[in-house]
Amino acid sequence: MNSRFSGIVEFGSGFQARPELSHVVFDFDGTLSLIRQGWPDVMLPMFVELLPPSPGSSAEADRQMLYDDMMELTGKQTIYQMIRFAERIRERGGEPLDPLEYKHEYLRRLDQRIRDRHERLTSGKASPEEFLVHNSLELLQVLKDRGMNLYLASGTDEPFVRREAAMLGIDSFFGEHIYGAQDDYKSFSKKMVIERILRENGIQGANLLSFGDGYVEIENTKDVGGLAVAVASDEDNNGSGRMDPWKKERLARVNADVFIPDYRDIRLLMDVLTGARPVPS
Repeated sequence: MNSRFSGIVEFGSGFQARPELSHVVFDFDGTLSLIRQGWPDVMLPMFVELLPPSPGSSAEADRQMLYDDMMELTGKQTIYQMIRFAERIRERGGEPLDPLEYKHEYLRRLDQRIRDRHERLTSGKASPEEFLVHNSLELLQVLKDRGMNLYLASGTDEPFVRREAAMLGIDSFFGEHIYGAQDDYKSFSKKMVIERILRENGIQGANLLSFGDGYVEIENTKDVGGLAVAVASDEDNNGSGRMDPWKKERLARVNADVFIPDYRDIRLLMDVLTGARPVPS
């Protein structure tokens, strides 16, 4: 941690400031929104319940295998976790359902878990800040004030992303640039969104900045030469100022440029990212 920042900000060894930054891509869940916080507690029990037993495995081993499968695919569209689960069923001699059916069942169960959060937000009993990663609203306003073009790209289904972004009062920052998973999963990916941003705006990777808590958006950004900020958010204790160690370790493997737990230092951080101030020594 550097004393010039009020919280933890760590820079990767290859970090270089980008004065030309103009377009910013965000992941949604865990990066901005906490409405779906705790989703593994829905998906994992469903997988455990539906996985056929195997004589050569224990319940504990099965649970760990399924958990690892889930987390390895975090950040990609939900359907990919369901495809992997269907493969596990087939490996055990079972006949899986279409992965889309597993996805719809998971979403039904998740909806039951988060319905109260939706109701509290829409009724005004909860403020958006309660379900936003710490200081997200200031982050988005700072970027808008700097003239940045903002995009949202999520592995969650697009109708849900649009609805929840509206509940949180952040949809106006993105306008029509809100993208999410489709039932026709091959028609959407974060990579496709990034390529479209570069193509339609006639910009290079050096103009692109991303914020994400999953490896997919970080990896896709780095692949085109963009600047990637890893948000290792502590979802269970929002605002703690601590990084989630599992997220940080995973995001380091795809060479994120900067690591933060939340957005408390966003004004100073943006000065450093764009070269207006030097990297703290």
